Parts: sequence; structure tokens; C-alpha cells
Amino acid sequence: LLGAAAPPTLCPPAGSCTMSATEDAEWLRWVTKQFGSIAGEDKEIDLEEFKTALQVKESFFAERFFALFDTDGSGTISLEELLEALSLLVHGNQMDKLRFLFQVYDVDGKMKKNQFICHFFWKEVVPTLSHRSPRAGSGSIDPDELRLVLGWCLRESGIALPEERLGDLTLALFEAADKDHSGSITFEELKEQLEALPDIMENLTISAASWLKPPPPAERSRRPRCLTRSYWHNRRGKLALLGGYAALNLLLFALAALRHLGLGPWLMVARGCGQCLNFNCALLAVLMLRRCLTWLRATPVARVLPLEQHVVFHQLVGYVVLGLAALHTAAHLANFSRLAQQDGHHSFAEYVFSSRPGVGGLGGTASQTGLALQGLLVAMLAFSSPCVRRSGHFEVFYWTHLSYISVWILLILHGPHFWKWFAVPGCLFALEKAVGLAWRRAGGLRIVEVNLFPSKVTHLVIERPQSFHYKPGDYIYLNIPAIATYEWHPFTISSAPEQQDTLWLHIRSLGQWTNKLYEYFQRPELPSLEPKPLSKSLREKRQRRWAQVGADGARLWQMQSLESSNQRLCYIDGPYGTPTRRIFTSEHAVLIGAGIGITPFASILQSIMYSRYRRRKQSCPSCHHSWCEDLRDEEMTLRKVDFIWINRDQKHFEWFVSLLTKLEMEQVEQEPGGRFLEMHMYMTSALGKNDMKAVGLQMALDLLAAKEQKDSITGLRTRTQPGRPDWSKVFEKVAEEKRGKVQVFFCGSPALAKVVRAHCERFGFRFFKENF
Repeated sequence: LLGAAAPPTLCPPAGSCTMSATEDAEWLRWVTKQFGSIAGEDKEIDLEEFKTALQVKESFFAERFFALFDTDGSGTISLEELLEALSLLVHGNQMDKLRFLFQVYDVDGKMKKNQFICHFFWKEVVPTLSHRSPRAGSGSIDPDELRLVLGWCLRESGIALPEERLGDLTLALFEAADKDHSGSITFEELKEQLEALPDIMENLTISAASWLKPPPPAERSRRPRCLTRSYWHNRRGKLALLGGYAALNLLLFALAALRHLGLGPWLMVARGCGQCLNFNCALLAVLMLRRCLTWLRATPVARVLPLEQHVVFHQLVGYVVLGLAALHTAAHLANFSRLAQQDGHHSFAEYVFSSRPGVGGLGGTASQTGLALQGLLVAMLAFSSPCVRRSGHFEVFYWTHLSYISVWILLILHGPHFWKWFAVPGCLFALEKAVGLAWRRAGGLRIVEVNLFPSKVTHLVIERPQSFHYKPGDYIYLNIPAIATYEWHPFTISSAPEQQDTLWLHIRSLGQWTNKLYEYFQRPELPSLEPKPLSKSLREKRQRRWAQVGADGARLWQMQSLESSNQRLCYIDGPYGTPTRRIFTSEHAVLIGAGIGITPFASILQSIMYSRYRRRKQSCPSCHHSWCEDLRDEEMTLRKVDFIWINRDQKHFEWFVSLLTKLEMEQVEQEPGGRFLEMHMYMTSALGKNDMKAVGLQMALDLLAAKEQKDSITGLRTRTQPGRPDWSKVFEKVAEEKRGKVQVFFCGSPALAKVVRAHCERFGFRFFKENF
């Protein structure tokens, strides 16, 4: 079908039985309806309408498809012509699809003036082909045509390569397909080349024609995920904690309410909620004890409790506190109304706004402190919403959240027993804050280097204090007074702990503060020094590697060595642990990073490779011969690491490609043929191998990568795959390797996390998500 992969019931693969009469009629009705919504009164589609409907990035393929669909050369496509062409692609066999593909690449095969010929073809394409001797009906693809089509394939996929690399791709594909060395590719030669790729042949389609995609069939009723065993197994810690939390709140409510059984229902509800508030307000402090939680990650407690969810639970408890406070206040107001009606000496307003002995609280101020607490809690919750924090108003969130100090003071004045609940967590909280303050008082840290990438990523190199110790995947809170005096933001450390002198942070510009950071270091007036030898070498390597990016890469990055001054200092608070620490206790770890979500894995991969290769590398002091000692099984639990990195476009691979290249080379040098670390790179903007607009390009990229042992997009030995991962196939391959218990670690968008988690549940893999 001329569209994204359609449901199996509507578009059977080539070679299988055709659609049933009912399904065929349904599909024809759908196409006719969509055609009618686009075509004008003449019931014809012209080129511009076709381009709009096809939704391709570049016009070249729309023009080629239009020329092939327009069989009568009228310059428009009728419904009959469209259905005829679609039927060929839907009901046709592999040969029909191949012949259509050949015609797309045989650019001059349809170049006749009596047909529709757009301005681009006659002004740009024909002159490039005019020097050749004409062939009857063409019927073959020469290097010029192949280069032209591959160039448009690159543009359609959003891949930028220099002209010489395009020439290399053209040569690689042409040499492989031109079996008889005649200087052109015939249909039979293209057919022979493609028959070696059965997966491509079976699903060859033209994507992006959403206007011709039939409505999906109604899904069959499936068993809800929440009823599956894997769902409960993968969430057992979280669900057990939620169940225990709910049960404890119910128990506290019931016990407090029963103690006031004879004082009326409203007072029973108020006292029950008050007891729950004692517990929950103290729990809010516990969930923000980052240093204590980091310490607990190294204990058996981490296997039972989902410590990585502490921020999510903090938010949940915050909502519970607000709800309990509202119910607690409403119950007391109802009780005051009842007392005012029974007691004619005091009005309802006096009960609410006046201090009265016996009402509760210090000096009978329970009513006043309660109303103040209610107002503070509403303000904190309202200004903690994502729409406030991520819309450039972080200061509002920060300052309103600092009112937690006032909340705790008012709670001690309001509730006579709250201090008992708060004593231990309050002391621990104060101790953590004191430690953090001591770190800041010790002085700021110098920002040694700054790398700015065109993809709006800022790479900070910060001097590392001698007493600063951390684990791979840990994060810190960063404050740069030159950007914002009071703002602290969490960022993952992307350097390995074995790197003694500096800390690395990679920060993507997504919000107000991160954009200010990038713009601040873009300022030309910043003082710069000659880069250190290591920095200079790194810069030269990056410039050589990314010179391929072309004009857009002219400003690929800029490095500045900054003087130590008040304007160049930063402060850090941490480190704090993350769930990625579990990687080192895994047997088969699958690391999945989407975009900048690679940052925790950058540190981890460096540390893993250090432990596996560099630490056991030995050398003779006399002859300088070097060798690697065999790694004993008990030294490392990890048996296999699969690293999957998903990026939207080519430029986002610049962040860590030099690091990944280094890791690849270390594995090749120290363990030839080893597959301990396998990398899988995906570029979602690139057209897939099954798309007619990209099949030639992907074949050429495969051939050139096999020849040079290097990917043309990233420069890695690992071939970058187009499109999104097929998670079923990815995890099926992981399961077949049987390298031990599989644990999947993910860092990326919440939407993708749900997809990956669902597949983990299906295969029985443990899933851990880094908060992103």
C-alpha cells in the first residue's frame, strides 16, 4: 500500500494471498474518499496537490512518483490512474515492485516533453545527462543517475555528507550492482542485488502517504497489562510500597478517629486526617534526604524499595498532604459551625480567627496556624507544577518551595505531636543541608573548558575536588552565579570516576536556564587562553571527524579555556545516586539512551571498559612489552552489555561519538573479535530500508561500511540503522544470547519509556528508568 506499513488484514506482503473481496472494497472506498478530499472539481490531482498529500521533505521523489503515476502524460493524476498504480504495488508481486523501483532510479526513462515535466527536471537534471549518448528507452541506470538519486535520498533522510562521500556511496553501490562491468545497471542486475535482501523485498513500500493509509482495524480485546504476571513482577517493589503506604495511612486514620469516638463525626475525621498529616509531612522530608538515599542504594534495601522513584513519591505525598489538609480543615470548620450553633456566646468567626485555650496548638492558635498552613500548601503545590517550572519561571517555584521551612515551623506550633514524627527526619535533613552548605563555603570550582555544539549542547569541564568521590551514573546539583544566583539544577556526570582531575557535564538547552548557559558562553568577550595539549588534541580530532558535516558544521563547536574569576566559578552539591548503579550487579545489561539521555551511560561505559581492559593491562618495565591479564569471572558480574542510542538526526551524534570510537578501539585492541560491548545506533529521521525512497541509499551505506569498516554517518565501526528500533526483534535477539539475567536501563522521554517497559514485561526483563 502506498503508505506506512498497513495492518496485515489490509495489505498482505508480496507473495501471499491477495486481500479478500470485502477488504479490497473497503480499501478502495477509503482511497476514493481521500482522493476526493484532495482533488479539485475536475477530479484530478496536480503536482502541488500530490506533493502536499505525500508529505515528503524534498520534491524530487514526489515528482518522480507523479511522473510514473501519470501514465497518459496529462500533467495530472486521475482516480483511475492512482488506483491502477496502487493496485500494482498492493496486489503485485516482487517483480512489479522492483520494476517500479527501477523506474524511480532510471531518471531519464520518463523524461519526455509530452509528459508532465517539472521545471526542476528540465532546467537541472536534463543538462547533467545531455553529454551522454542516448539509449533507446534508457532501460538502465548509469552512475550520474545513481548519484543524483542517492543525493536526494540523503536529503530526504536528513543526512549531510560531503560530495566526495556521496561519490564513494555511488561507487560502492554501482560496483556491487554492475555485474557485467558494462558501465550501467540493468533491471536484472538490480533485481539480483536486491534478492539478497529478502526482508526489504517483502515489505517494499512508499512511506509518508498518510492520506492513503486505511483506518486501522478495531483491536481485538486483549488481556489488560495490569493483569499480566510480568506487569506485577516488574513493579513489585513500587506496588508493594504503595500498598503499604495506603494501609499505613488507613491504620493511622482509624486509630486516631476511634480515640475521639464520642466527640462527633466531624472531629473524628479531623483527628484522623491530622494523624495522617503528621506522618506524611515528616515523610516529605525523608523523601528528600538525597545523601541518605544514595547511601541506601549500596545496601540490600535497594533491592526491596524503589529508591529511584523517590522524587515521584515525594510529588505523590505532596498531593496527599494537600488533600488531607483540605479535608482536615473542612472537618474542623464544620465542627466549629456545630459548636457555634450550640454555644450562643461565641460566633463561628470567633472560633476560626481568635485564639482560644483548649482549641489546640500553641496558645490556642490551631485555627490561625491551620489557615496559614493551608494557604502555604496550596501555593507550593500550584507553583510546583511542570507548566511553571518549565516555562521560564523557575524562580517562582524555587522561592515558594523554600516556604517548607515555614510549613514545618507552623506544623510544630499547630500540632502538639508533630515534633515526635519530625525529630529524626528533621535532624537528618538539617545535617544534609549543613554538609551541602559546607561544600559551598569551601569555595567555588573553576570551569576549565567549555565545548559548544551546534545541537545546543554545552559541555562543561569542571575541576574536580580531591575529596569528591562518586559512582558511575551519579548526578550533581550545579549552580553558576553568573547565570542565576540562587538556581540549582541537577545534571548527570558524564565522565568516569577514574578520571581524576576533572568532571564532565553535558547539558542540552531545553529550558530558560540551560539556554542562558549556552548563550553566556557564546559571548565573544569571554577571555580565552591557549588550550592545554590534551584539549588541543581533542579539538583537532573532533574537527577532523566532524568536518564531514559540511557548511552547517563549520561552527561545530568552540572551546574556551576560562580564567579563574568570580564570573567563571560554579558550585556543586552532591554526588547523588541513581538506579544505574545496579548495572554493575547485572549479568546482561541493556542500556537504552534517547538523545541527551546517553549522559549517565557515558560515565558507566567508560568505567566498565576501564575495569575490563585498562585495569588489567600490564607492561614490562624492561622491554616495554604490554599484555592483558585474563579477567576472572568473580571480578566482574557483567557478561554482556548492549548499548542502544536513539537520535533524531545526524548532528546529535556529535555529543559522544569520540568517546564511543575510543571504546570500540579499546575492545578491538584488547579483545579481538570480542562482543562484550555491542553498540546499536538509530537515527529516527532517516528513511527505513523498506522505503522505496531510501532502499538504494541504505544498500550503499551498508556496502561502504562493510568495505571501510566505518559508518559514514558517525565514523564508528557500528553501522547506524535508519528509523526506530523494532523492540520485539531487539529483545528477542537479547533473549537468544542467554548471557544471564537481563536488566534494561533506560534514560529518555516518558513516552518511549512506556514502550520499552511494555516490551520488557513481555520478555520478562527487569526495567529501570532514570528520571529525565
